[in-house]
This record gives sequence, structure tokens and C-alpha cells, in this order.
Amino acid sequence: MTDSKSNSKSANIKNNSKQTAANKTNSIHEFLSNKNSSRFVTNKQPVKLVSPGEKLRQPMKREATPMKQYLTTREEKIFTNNREKKIPLGGISNLKTETKLREENIPKPTENATIKVQSNNVNLVTESKEMNKTSAKNSKDKPKAPKKSPFMKSDRKMNVYSSLVYKNKMKQEAKARREAEELAKLPKEPVKRFFAKLAPKRVIRNLFSKKGLFMLLKFGAAMFLLAIIAVGGLFLYFKKDLDEIRLDQMKVTGTVNTYLDRNGQTLWEDKGDGDYRLVVDGDNISTYMRQATVAIEDRDFYNHPGVNFSALIRAALSTVTGRGVQGGSTLTQQLIKQVYFADEAGNRTVSGLPRKIKEMILALEVEKMYSKEQIITMYLNESPYGGRRNGVESAAQAYFKKSAKDLTLGESALLASIPNNPTLLSPYNTAYNKSLIERQHKTLDVMVKMGYITEDQAKAAKEEKVLESIQPESSRYTDIKAPHFVLEVKRQLEEKYGVKTMRAGGFTIKTSLDLKAQEYAEKAVANGSALMYQNGSDNISLSSVDVETGQVIAMVGSADWSKPVYGEVNASTSLLEPGSSIKPILDYAPLFKQREGANYGAGSILKDENIDNFYCAGFTGNCKLRNYTGAFYGNISIRKALANSLNIPAVKALYINGIEDSIKTAHDLGDMSYCTDTSGGLSIAIGSGCTVKPIEHANAYASLARGGVYKPLSYILEVKNGSGDVLEKWEDTSGNRVLDSQAAYMVSDILSDTSARSMVFGSLGASFGFVVPGVWTATKTGTTTTSVSTVTKDSLIASYSPVVATVVWNGNHDGRGVTNSSNTIVRRVVNDYMEPVHKDVYANAGKWKSGDKVQKPAGIQTLTVSGITDIFPSWFNNKTSGAQTEKMKFNRINKHKASDCTDPSLIEEVDISFTIDPISKNKSFAKSADGYDPFTTDDCSYRAPTVRIKNSTINSGSVLKFEAKAGSEQLDSYTVSVDGTVVASGTAQAGDNTTTYTMTGSETSIVVTLKDSAGSTVTSKLGS
Repeated sequence: MTDSKSNSKSANIKNNSKQTAANKTNSIHEFLSNKNSSRFVTNKQPVKLVSPGEKLRQPMKREATPMKQYLTTREEKIFTNNREKKIPLGGISNLKTETKLREENIPKPTENATIKVQSNNVNLVTESKEMNKTSAKNSKDKPKAPKKSPFMKSDRKMNVYSSLVYKNKMKQEAKARREAEELAKLPKEPVKRFFAKLAPKRVIRNLFSKKGLFMLLKFGAAMFLLAIIAVGGLFLYFKKDLDEIRLDQMKVTGTVNTYLDRNGQTLWEDKGDGDYRLVVDGDNISTYMRQATVAIEDRDFYNHPGVNFSALIRAALSTVTGRGVQGGSTLTQQLIKQVYFADEAGNRTVSGLPRKIKEMILALEVEKMYSKEQIITMYLNESPYGGRRNGVESAAQAYFKKSAKDLTLGESALLASIPNNPTLLSPYNTAYNKSLIERQHKTLDVMVKMGYITEDQAKAAKEEKVLESIQPESSRYTDIKAPHFVLEVKRQLEEKYGVKTMRAGGFTIKTSLDLKAQEYAEKAVANGSALMYQNGSDNISLSSVDVETGQVIAMVGSADWSKPVYGEVNASTSLLEPGSSIKPILDYAPLFKQREGANYGAGSILKDENIDNFYCAGFTGNCKLRNYTGAFYGNISIRKALANSLNIPAVKALYINGIEDSIKTAHDLGDMSYCTDTSGGLSIAIGSGCTVKPIEHANAYASLARGGVYKPLSYILEVKNGSGDVLEKWEDTSGNRVLDSQAAYMVSDILSDTSARSMVFGSLGASFGFVVPGVWTATKTGTTTTSVSTVTKDSLIASYSPVVATVVWNGNHDGRGVTNSSNTIVRRVVNDYMEPVHKDVYANAGKWKSGDKVQKPAGIQTLTVSGITDIFPSWFNNKTSGAQTEKMKFNRINKHKASDCTDPSLIEEVDISFTIDPISKNKSFAKSADGYDPFTTDDCSYRAPTVRIKNSTINSGSVLKFEAKAGSEQLDSYTVSVDGTVVASGTAQAGDNTTTYTMTGSETSIVVTLKDSAGSTVTSKLGS
């Protein structure tokens, strides 16, 4: 019974299962057909799987069977895998496969098959009476579990997938409604609708929406890809030019550069230092040197692949945003540049971009070929460290007399600071020593940050006096002649052609220097050096320029080239205060050239008086303007003011010119370094507050000798390369006229006037230096004082002829004051040079002869203005010069201005000229041509002599007699005039005097004139 029930139950279950499966299949087909979203369709022909929403191709005609029966083995596997990956129903259509239906296994649909749909979830319920009938028949069989169809296994997931598809569709429909609503709010007219879409709020909302952000992301990705493609294209384009470069052959080479004087005599064969190891192993380089170099040049050296892209971007942004130009090159790139692109290194414009790209390409390849240690070793062997020292070993031996492996921390940091700008930061370039030390300190600070050293080590290194241990450069220049000059030529060539090019060597350079003139210059400086004990100085320089061409013919930069610390410093090209030697250039040349308004000449008056209230206005502390002698000289001509180097008239001249115009004139003449910011106070009139380079100062005086024509300084006549090709050759030009020849001549005439300078200089004004034996020269001296006292610091002298202009400087190398203000040393040096250079060098060349002097140009006129007779320019107009006249009373005897006690019988009225002073606004009077002195007042102490002829009538044969009485002064002499002709003279005595004249009786009138020792005269007359 139990078995029967069991078999019946089993049969029922089995039959029900089969019927249920069939009904389920039919239900699915009907459901999918109604919803138009079925995946499978049963038909006699195989059909494609379709996604939800896709219409069925054919209506269902056959009874459904389990899904598994309609799939091949491969399709079933794909279907199952996709279900496990939770792919929506529609995803099966993406398989692009067709299901093969097995028609022979498809049963007919039963009448009782139904489909129940609840809330979009398909529930299959299948009932079959036939299955109940079969279940009783097979009740005797052992119960078996109903066979699961594919639909029974996947109905749960199908429910989920259908739900997701529905939700997704609802989201899309909601989104479409929102977009439609937004569009409905916009104006209907197209143009208005377009601009409405551009409303800021709408744009911002769309931009920061999910869609907008996605679009930005796509745009950024596209631009990034384009950038990568562009950079890659550039790399490929330029890489073809680099095929011939062998990165394994980077070497340091050097040959000889030969320097010649203007006549072909050798000055120096620049061979470098043959004993130096330009290339050393990494083990022979101090660890400090490596670390310092990485710290200051490339902190990320050990991390980047040869190109630091972040540094490049940072540098580009810094340039674009105006925060200054920053370097983005790595050590590897710098190595490539030094080895292969040194000639192009100075090009920092857009045209230099190809070179940068090539550097990056090669840098990336170098990093693949060499280790980091090999790269930094090559860099240290190749980098320039000033001059020809193009390797750390060369630099270590040149500067510290030691190997690179023995460098201390401070020395390493100093050397690592040089390659950034080797020309300026060379320890031998003292003008930039401060900048070098600042960079050394920066290097040490970065080393601390990078953990290479401690703060205590850095502090100790900063306190180390590294520059004091720098060895003199002379050891490298054995047999060099005119070293200061040659090294200046070398510097100019490196600046023009590049350090790398000149380091390659093989050049022959013919210079402007005349070796004979140089020898005379060095001998003269040696003579002056022997006198330096007299004023406690330690240095002298001489700078000499050929007037006709502007070529430098001699240069002595220091008293002793071999002197440690400062012997190699070139004072001729250093900035020094000129003192009063600037006055002809800055003050009086601009004054003489004025054509509009008041005109001036050598005889114009500038009153020498106290102007402290004006000069010291706004100055706090002790201030006063005085002449060298401490005295004031009143109304004085420009000739005497300039010749005697008076300070107050010079300040007035600068004030009249205007500071800016005066500085421009000085620059135009050649003093280009004086007050380069074109500003300064009145003190620059006397050479205080601004500086000149002696060699430029000499050329400015050469411009005066040329008659106001400027020509640039020239050091080089010709440059040839190793192949003999001429790279450059000097050619003379007519120069630029910067000053009228008449103005230039008046300055030269005053500076050559020995008698004019005697007021202050006395007999020294006619001694050596001021006057060169047998040579016409124009000369101006100058002295400077220290900033904290009136102690003399520098002494200068400028001397020029029609062919040579020379400036000599004397002082201490460190700016200390000297013990006295004597100019004996500079006068001795200039005298001992100017005489032989004229009488030997220029005379033998046929360029000079005794008696040659600066020629007077046409237009110069001699006039009497304000009682002074002197030279004036052709455009001088007394009416516009500001000169006026005023009647003044004088004692006609002594010609002093009359006072209250002056004897009325002696008073005489005279017209006296005057001008209004531009600063004090006082009247500046001048002595009259007859000697009437408006500056001296009669003190009434003078009594005139008296004279009386004793003869009562004119009788033939009578001897003329007169009586003389002395006044306050002694009697001097007498003269006898007959009818206007002097017939007798003699020494006068008090009392009766008998003359040697015997009357003839035919005389009409006889006059006796008596003169006293004061120069006053009285007369007595006989006859009509």
C-alpha cells in the first residue's frame, strides 16, 4: 500500500513536472510576446536572441520546452556565465549568436498550460491532467526528484534582471521629461533660445553636472593625448638629427690660443695647464663635491630618468606667470649641452627650443647607457669653473692647489656654485665675489635640507674664509706679457664667441696693444711704485688710448701682477671714483656747448662763494662744500675755475646744465660707467658718488682730443681660427660727433694753460706731469676722499695730446685712505710714460712731431666780456649771456671802489659788467678792462703824490725842472711829454728834480707825469 501510494505520488510528481515545464515554456512565450521584450522565440527556424524592448520577429506557434533544449552547449555556457555576472536580460542579445531549436524534442502545448504574471514578475504555474493519469500508472517506480528545467533555475534572476531593466527605463524616461521641461522654459525664437542656453547659471549647472564633468574629463583626456602625440612627434622629428652623435665619446679637449700685439709680437700662448687632469675617475672626486653639485643644480638627479618633466612644467609656468625665468634642465641635460651644444647654449629664445628637445632626447638615452654615478662624474669633468678650468680637477688645482678628492665642504660648495655663470662667478672676478659667496651659502643650506650635512657643518663651512685661500692666477700665465690687457681680450672673446668655443682653442688673436708702448708704461708704473711709500699707497694703474682710432695701446692693471690677492685685479677696468678729473667731461663740456639761453666761454664768470645752504639742502649731518685750499675766490672766470679745479664753480656749471644732460654728455664722450642710472646729486660734479673705469675715462679724454668725436674702445684687430679663416677684423670709422669742436677745444685750451693753474698749484702747475718736456699736453688731476672722513683715498691724472690719451690712478687696492693728498706719484708716472711714447713710438711711426697740439677749430673768437678777454664759441651772444652793466664809483688813483672817506677829488664813475648767479642770485661783478676793481673798497689810507713844474714859461735853452712830493706810497718814476711825445724819463725823488730835457722854445705844451709805487700817477702841465 505504501509502495503503491509512493509510486502513485512519484508518478504524479513526474507527470506534473513534465506538464509544468511545458506550461512554463508556453507561458514564457506568451508573456514575452505580449511584452515585446522576450529573449527567445520558438519556431521551426532558429532565431536570434533579442533584448528587452525589441519586437519579436515571429509569433509563437510551437509549444515551449525548457530553455536548455533550445541552446547549444556553447550557448548554454555563455548564457549561464552571463547570468552569474548579473548581466541584464538584454545583454544576451549582445552575444550575436543564433539559437538552434531542436524541433524533434518540442512537445505540443497542452490545454491546461497557463501563465500568471504578477507585478512584472513572471510566475509559471503548469497543471496537467495527463500527468496525474500517468502518475498512477508509474506509482510502483521508485520516487525520483523532478528534472529541473533552465527556467526553473533562472526564474529568480530573470525577475531581478527584469526589475533592473524596468528601473533603468524609468530613469531614462524621467531624465527625458526633465530635459523636455527645461527646453519648454526656453524662448521659442532660435536666437533668444541660443543666448538663453549661454546664461551663466545654466552653463555652470551644466558644466558641473554629471554629463558636463564627463565631457570635461573627455576633453582633458583628449588634450593630454594630443600633447603626448605632439611631444612624441617632436622627439621623432629631431631624433633623426642625432644619429651621428656618439654618446660614448664625450671628451674634454683643448689647444693653444695665440695672442699677438699690433706688430705681430707674441704676448701669450694660452695652452691651459698641461699638468691638470681634466678627466678624473669618480673615486678621485670628493663626496662633498658630488653632493654640493646635486644640491645646487639638480635635487632630483637620482630620481628622474634624465629629464625632470615636473621641473620643466614649473619653469614654464614661472615664465608664463611672470615670476621670472627658472631653469628646468637636469644635470644630464646640462652635460649634453656642454658637450654637444655649447655654441647654442646662449640662445634662450623660442629659436633655442630645438636644442632643448635634442638635449632631452639625448639625456634620456644617456640615462639608459650610464649609471647615475657615471653621469655625475662626466658632468663634474666637463663643467666650466671659470676661465679654461672646464673640470673639477682643473678648478681644484687652479684655485686651491689640491686634487678634487681632497676638497673640503666649503671648497666643494664654492666650486659647485660656479658653473651656473662661470664668467661672472669666477673667484678671480672680484667684482662678483659677493654673489659667489651668497650662492655658496645657498648650496650649503640645500645640502642641509637634503640631509647630506648637518646644520653645524654648514655653519662651519660658511665661516671658512675660502676666498682667502684662492691661489693667484699668475702660476698659469708663465711668460705672459701685458697680462691684464691679454686677459681682458680673452674675456671679451669668451663673451662674444662663447667659453666653449674659445676653450676649443686654435685661435690667433692680433690685439691693439703696442708692446713698445706697454714696456714704457710698465717702466713708468715701476718708477711710481718706488714712490708709494710717500703716501702709504699700494697700487697704481695706467690706461692709454690711441686718439685717432680708440685702440688701447697700453694697459697696466696693477703695480705688481704677481702680488697675492690683488695683483691680478685689473684696476684699469675697475670702477673707481674720478674726483675732479670728471669736471671737464661732466661740468664744463656740456656748459660750453649750450646755444640756447645764456652762452658761456672760457672768460665767463662763475662766482666762487659759499653755497652750503643750497648744496647741503636735505642733507643730514656734516656738510659743506669747499675748495681744496679752503678759500673762496669770488668772481672768477671759467678758465681759472677749471684750471685750478675749484669745486663751487663746477657745481654751478652742473646746475646750469642740468644733471641729466650732463650725465648724457659724459656717457656720449666715453665715460659710460659714470652714474649709469642717470641720476645723482650735485656732488657728482666733483666726482663723488659715481664711478668710472679708468680705461673708459681715458677714451672720454681722447674724444676731447678728437674735437668732440667719440670712437668706441678697441682691443682686437683680427681673429683667425685654426684653419686660418678670419672671423673678425677691425675697421676704422669716422666716429660719432657728440660735442661741438669749439666746446671741446675750449676745454683743451684751458687744461693746457700753465699760467691759469698757478693760482692754486703755483710752480707745481708748470712741473712734471702737468707739463711733459717737449710734448704739448692738456692735463687734469683729481682726488677722492673716504666716505667717513676727509682723508684722501685716490689720486688720478688725465693727460692727453693730439695722439695719445692716458689716465693714471694711484691708491690702495682695498679703498683705504692714503697719508697725504699729494699727486706727485701720478704726475711722475704720466710724465715718464707720455714723453717716450711720443718721442719714440709715435715719432718713429710718423704720427707725431714736436710742437703738435690740438688745433683751434673755425669759429673760436676772442672777446672781452665782463672785463675779461678770453676765447668764446662762435655762437656766443653777449646780449643773451645775462651780462649787464652798472655804474660804480672808484678812487681813480688806486682804482678801488670808493668809500665814504675817499677824497672827492679822486672819485671817478666807471661802467662795470655783472651777471646774476644762477644759484645764489647775487650779482657777479668783474674787473673792468682798465683795472677798476669792484671787489676791493677804498680804505682812504692812500694819499696820492704831487708834482709841480718849477719853470714858469717855455724859454729856449732852459732846462725843465719839477718838484715832487710823495704821498702814502714811495715815488717811483717820472716821464716828460712834449706835445704828446715822451722826450725824457727817469727815477723820481722827493723834492726838486732836474730833467735832462732842454726846451727849444717851440713847444706848445709840456707835461710831467709822476708815478708812485702803487701805480698811481699825477701830472703837472706847462703851456696850453
